[in-house]
Amino acid sequence: LMERKTRVKINRKEVMLAKLRKSCSCTPKKLKNFVMDFLPVLRWLPKYHCKEYIWGDVMSGLVIGIILVPQAIAYSLLAGLKPIYSLYTSFFANIIYFLMGTSRHVSVGIFSLISLMVGQVVDRELLLAGFDLNDDAPPALGDGSLKNASQTNTTAFNLTIAGMDAECGKECYAIGIATALTFVAGVYQVLMGIFRLGFVAMYLSESVLDGFATGASLTILTAQVKYLIGIKIPRSQGHGMLVITWINIFRNISQANLCDVITSAICIMLLVTAKELGDRYKHKLKFPLPTELVVIVVATLVSHYGKLNEVYASSVSGAIPTGFIPPKVPHFNLMLRVAVDALPLAIVSFVFTVSLSEMCAKKYAYTIRANQEMFAVGFCNIIPSFFHSFATSAALAKTLVKTSTGCQTQVSGVISAMVVLLVLLFLAPLFYSLQKCVLACIIIVSLRGALRKFRDVPARYHVNKVDTLVWIVTMSASALVSTEIGLLVGIVFSMLCIIVRTQRPRTALLGQIQDTNFYEDDLEYENLSSVPKVKIFRFEAPLYYANRNYFLKSLYRLTNLDPNLEAARRKKYEKKEKQHLKKGNHKTANGLGIGETTLQLVPKQIDFQALVVDCSSISFLDTTGVNTLKEILKDYKDLNISVLLACCNPSVIDSLKRGGYFGKDFGSMQEMLFYSIHKAVQFAKDQ
Repeated sequence: LMERKTRVKINRKEVMLAKLRKSCSCTPKKLKNFVMDFLPVLRWLPKYHCKEYIWGDVMSGLVIGIILVPQAIAYSLLAGLKPIYSLYTSFFANIIYFLMGTSRHVSVGIFSLISLMVGQVVDRELLLAGFDLNDDAPPALGDGSLKNASQTNTTAFNLTIAGMDAECGKECYAIGIATALTFVAGVYQVLMGIFRLGFVAMYLSESVLDGFATGASLTILTAQVKYLIGIKIPRSQGHGMLVITWINIFRNISQANLCDVITSAICIMLLVTAKELGDRYKHKLKFPLPTELVVIVVATLVSHYGKLNEVYASSVSGAIPTGFIPPKVPHFNLMLRVAVDALPLAIVSFVFTVSLSEMCAKKYAYTIRANQEMFAVGFCNIIPSFFHSFATSAALAKTLVKTSTGCQTQVSGVISAMVVLLVLLFLAPLFYSLQKCVLACIIIVSLRGALRKFRDVPARYHVNKVDTLVWIVTMSASALVSTEIGLLVGIVFSMLCIIVRTQRPRTALLGQIQDTNFYEDDLEYENLSSVPKVKIFRFEAPLYYANRNYFLKSLYRLTNLDPNLEAARRKKYEKKEKQHLKKGNHKTANGLGIGETTLQLVPKQIDFQALVVDCSSISFLDTTGVNTLKEILKDYKDLNISVLLACCNPSVIDSLKRGGYFGKDFGSMQEMLFYSIHKAVQFAKDQ
């Protein structure tokens, strides 16, 4: 018998008070550590090895900056905002993450899925405010100020700002919604960091995230098709957006703009070819080809000098102003309208950032602080929301490019921000003639990775059928209903799968492996020998209220004996036998003699005298689980069958003790509990 260690009693009140005193104390050293923890750049930047790191950081920063500019302009279509706001977002996110992030390699900035989620909220609120979602309204000046309705050719909306009534145009109201949504999402992330709620990310399994990303990618692709072929259809909102959009596309396919169709075909062919060549020869290339930038520059020149907008009515990006708009506090009333929408946005943004940070940290052998990452991504949303920016997250594609081009630290993020700043200050107006179909091509080609997940379904199904089902359900809900609902459905469905798997786990009768002291499943392995007069039952899950009935049904089915039915049948026959004996009848109620009745009372199917329950897979017991084991102990004892428990972990043993399974003084514990199946079997044979 193994002796348990005596636990030292801990005064929880004193421990809590000591922690409280420590956390509330303020010393210069503690204040310094707090500041350095809050701004990790103060720790690593003074130790920066300039000669060793600077070349890789500059190269990766320039490459990411060159990729970031066209992507930022393109993703503005997803967010339903002007390109200038995407550039602001990319600039501020890189600067703030440089100061606060703990990952050396992750690239934080504009991300397609986050842009889509922002765009859906913006579109919904614009519709509710009475605005027209037509993308081809005359472009505004982009200065972010409140404009007269006649200037923007859109509906005016009365909005109270700082206690003043003013008319706000479509663009102003759209960025107001986006900044309010971003601010609230950032506040949620900071609060989750303060209360250490990072465990929420655990409920987003890989299957849920992959399914969500793939479903959202289908939604993104669908939203870009109208730009590819140059048709004007209303931007669908609400549930079933994907189906409604495709119906509208096929209804208006005859209105397709031939110029946009040809441009899209050429751009997609060039982008896909360049991406495939880049993937095939990436080991020979020192840095990725800036294909998006080349395509945008060439397409802008062709559109400008060919006058594609004037001659062929091809939709273009319009005026992109230079410089920065004066900062403005996000509107509180708008925050209340989008408070619910900000929660899934905050969770998705955080989960993608932390998962990518952990991936890079594992690959390059350093550590990150998940809680600090929560603060970093939270302030990457809160602070830029005052500067007309919207929600950000880490992006997988840019992170992979960053690592492949020699990135060493987040100094590369500052270089990328400088590239974006150059565009913001000087180069933005040059993109006036850039066709929207070119931006749509860049977005669609960037979805290759997510859409390729469909090819992995057979392999995923071969590895785990339940995870594949979770992926399919999440992907379908995200694409066919909405991204937020799809994420919620995926989380709930994956939890239900876990619950169902614990409700109906594997059960088995075990046989002995020949010439060994080990036992395994009779149905899974050949040449196992059964133990005479002993049944060994394994239950591969915790025993709790939800699977109690399944535990009993499986036990009775596999042992071919229900002790309750057997006890009731015996009592019934004994009662009838006594009645016939009183009447002096030598024949029993069923016409059998007394000897034959005895055989009926002791049926042949009871071919065992001991039941060993293998508890090695039972991780915990609740009150119902303890009562269930006490119940079978009593029921089998009435049939003169002993119940022995084997391989219980300390948690299960403690639950059994507290539940009174071994009696008050634990005197019979040595005859009921064994540390191996073989010991229990030997004890049963000896008995």
